[in-house]
Amino acid sequence: MEEKEDDTKISIADPIQDHQETTFSFDFRTEFLQDENKTPFFKPRSRRRRRDTCVIFAFVIIHSVVFLITMAVNDCGYNSHGDCAFKALGRMSFQPLLENPFLGPSASALDKMGAIRKTLLAEHQTWRLFMCPLLHAGVFHFMINLLCIIFIGIYLEKEFGSIRTGIIYMLSAFSGTLLTAIFVRDSPAVCSSGALFGLLGAAVSALTRNWRFYTNKGAALLTLFFVAGFNLMLGLLPYMDNYSSIGSLISGFLLGLVLFYTPQIWQVAQKKIGDSVKSSFNWKQKLDRPVLRSASLILFSLLFVGLLVAVLLGINISHYCRWCRYIDCIPYKRWSCNDLTSSCETMGSDKELTLTCMGNGNFRVFPFTNISQERTQDLCTLICS
Repeated sequence: MEEKEDDTKISIADPIQDHQETTFSFDFRTEFLQDENKTPFFKPRSRRRRRDTCVIFAFVIIHSVVFLITMAVNDCGYNSHGDCAFKALGRMSFQPLLENPFLGPSASALDKMGAIRKTLLAEHQTWRLFMCPLLHAGVFHFMINLLCIIFIGIYLEKEFGSIRTGIIYMLSAFSGTLLTAIFVRDSPAVCSSGALFGLLGAAVSALTRNWRFYTNKGAALLTLFFVAGFNLMLGLLPYMDNYSSIGSLISGFLLGLVLFYTPQIWQVAQKKIGDSVKSSFNWKQKLDRPVLRSASLILFSLLFVGLLVAVLLGINISHYCRWCRYIDCIPYKRWSCNDLTSSCETMGSDKELTLTCMGNGNFRVFPFTNISQERTQDLCTLICS
């Protein structure tokens, strides 16, 4: 029998070339997946169920409950003797627009609920630092603020998760309240807009940091700046505070750089490329820009501790900065941007009460006499402004 030659050829693969091809294929497919999965900024990649976005809804419920309690404490029908807006609401009716441009409670009611005021902080009523972020100036402020929080917050919670969004919400809101405490004047200030600006700052950091993963980036930035600008304009009116908004915006931006690393794209890539690169993606996510994240964390910690120490020491920068008041207030004939010591002479009869401002001589006659001292001070402030 003739023996046949074995034509079988054994080829030895070049490991270096094979590694280069694999790397090239991996990089190409990763880049392809990034381009393929680009979405508009306000369209979350993650399809979380409603119960997975419970943090923002929980805060909305808390704000709503506190606002209802504030209006019940205000009790305009009784304390203002029927001089109210929307009288049909009874106990929940609002103070007149001339007294509260947001259709909300009186200054004394806000003081009772925990609004920040210079004289009250001087009495070491630090509990106000925790209540102030939950208070709204009125129904207009309440509706605008919560609608914006829902719009921004639900997106961030779906995109980056409940825990990180909740941390940014609370820390940025409290940081803004601390900044308010060192600039506050002797008039009640509420800080509920701080949480919104914390979310806005975090959204800006998420957008700029993950710029390559989104489309319509210019429109998203304009939307965020419009929401911020509109709410800052509202902050020039009485009771709302712009310092809490500014402090929370900076805090939210820094915390966003720390906590909002690349969203969802790695999870999508893992499913499409396979389990063999799962560990690489996880390490990439965990080690995403460590220098930037560390620097942002240090800056936030210094800001937070510095503000906290300043508040505990009773520092008030408004004593040294005369123009700072105009960041938070716009002069108008119905109110003043200066700290006024309102003092009124009271004259009463059986049916009427006359208050005369000792500073400018203005007076007003009210058709009632049974009025609390706090409410008398509210009316005196209006007459003297």
